[in-house]
Amino acid sequence: MPTHDEMVRVVERYVEAFDHNDPEMVVALFAADGTVEDPVGTPAHKGTEAIRAFYTRSMKSTPKLTLEGPVRTAADFAAFAFSVRLNFGGEKKIDVIDTFRFNEEGKVVEMRAYFSPQNMQGFD
Repeated sequence: MPTHDEMVRVVERYVEAFDHNDPEMVVALFAADGTVEDPVGTPAHKGTEAIRAFYTRSMKSTPKLTLEGPVRTAADFAAFAFSVRLNFGGEKKIDVIDTFRFNEEGKVVEMRAYFSPQNMQGFD
């Protein structure tokens, strides 16, 4: 199982990938059979190709992610709060909490994003 520091580094690389607008950098963090449920309650994107397509679409609006506090870890999970800032038709912000579950190799096997319309500002 990855250590706290290893899981934190994956989260930091995830944020960095958005800074570089690089979906391949995100894909490299996931196991081949990983899943992305963003937001929770929507159908999951499963596997490398689906994850790549999801992040390629997500990065088209060049979102800027900012961690809002420390990464929390327990067992094989990391949870982190962050804000997403978008600038199309004016600035927009989404407050999100993501969780990552890791496999023994330190790859993300499950990502879940927690937010709802109540966490979105500027989308009127």
